[in-house]
Amino acid sequence: MGFKRVLIANRGEIALRILRTLRDMGIEVAIIHGREDRLSIPVRLSDIAYPIYSSNPLDSYLNIEAVVKAAKELECDAVHPGYGFLAENAEFVRRLEEEGITFIGPSADVITLLGDKIEARAAMEAAGLPTAKGSSEPISDEKVASTLAEEIGYPVIIKAAAGGGGIGMQIVEKGDEFASALKLCQSRAKSAFGDERVFVEKYIQGAQHVEFQVLGDGKNAIHFGERFCSIQRRHQKLVEEGPWLDDAKRTEIGDLVCRGAETVGYKG
Repeated sequence: MGFKRVLIANRGEIALRILRTLRDMGIEVAIIHGREDRLSIPVRLSDIAYPIYSSNPLDSYLNIEAVVKAAKELECDAVHPGYGFLAENAEFVRRLEEEGITFIGPSADVITLLGDKIEARAAMEAAGLPTAKGSSEPISDEKVASTLAEEIGYPVIIKAAAGGGGIGMQIVEKGDEFASALKLCQSRAKSAFGDERVFVEKYIQGAQHVEFQVLGDGKNAIHFGERFCSIQRRHQKLVEEGPWLDDAKRTEIGDLVCRGAETVGYKG
């Protein structure tokens, strides 16, 4: 079933990009906006603009109930989150599902699964994708974790299960550094994400960070090639260059990526 009206829950260039596509598809464009964005190009070009004012400009785009209210009052069939803000918020997706409004993106269950690095790792292993040697469950006991690290072989990396944005990772080069690194990573994870669960993986030195762009409908998935993302500062990408791989390697990794997306029922 096609959409008559879609609400854009974002701002700036991504909001404008979504707006252009909706226009090309003959779909009415509604958009939320904060006070600072009331005269922005996406707001002026939209069919309907819905103000959500807040003392903090960014909070206008993070208020779940306010965005859901806007979608209901404007009688929107769907919400497009763009990226950032509420794009990976499972609670937001569930609220839309409760109201019978389509979220243009993955289901709440898939967002929850992929947002948990331990569960996501297990799902990819089940799909037959290669993963770095490491723990398949949270590690909290120092002795158990240290023994596992010895079995894996140093260097290892401790990662927060709920980590993201380059936060919640600690590289450990040798055994006598492990105990303090584990405590530090758990503390940072709890402070940043409210979840102190961590796991341990083999740290692959000199590895290249390559990402694939995937499109899925919940059953099937395709990819649009790769981006080279190894140019980073504090584990955060600075430049994304592409294409990067040769055709054979692109096909090999692309097939694995699509298999993983299909296994979890990725949509978006």
